[in-house]
Amino acid sequence: MPWDLQSDRPIYLQLLEYIQLQIISGKYAPGDKLPSVRDLAMEASVNPNTMQKALTELERIGLVYTQRTAGRFITEDTTMIEELKKSFAQNHIKEFFEKMELLGFKKEEIVALIQNSIKENK
Repeated sequence: MPWDLQSDRPIYLQLLEYIQLQIISGKYAPGDKLPSVRDLAMEASVNPNTMQKALTELERIGLVYTQRTAGRFITEDTTMIEELKKSFAQNHIKEFFEKMELLGFKKEEIVALIQNSIKENK
């Protein structure tokens, strides 16, 4: 996944969400060591202070922890990671339904479209 940063929202929030996605998708497994702030900032083409702010927020919510001289690591709390994954999914589903309703579909029609799509992709 590329670091696709937009100018319409704070960069550190986008970095935070991107790293969260990498964690819930399994790119970073529980207990994995994160690259250094400088390495992540270079990879994302952002200022290291901005990356530091995102990582500090990840620590605050408990998804990442720091070992003093060893660096930052992904939490080993798989329940927390699974809950975050479900939360992301719920948000995407909500956005999807809102957009489909804007197109004029009723909930029953949306569900029928989804069921048909699932059948076609089997």
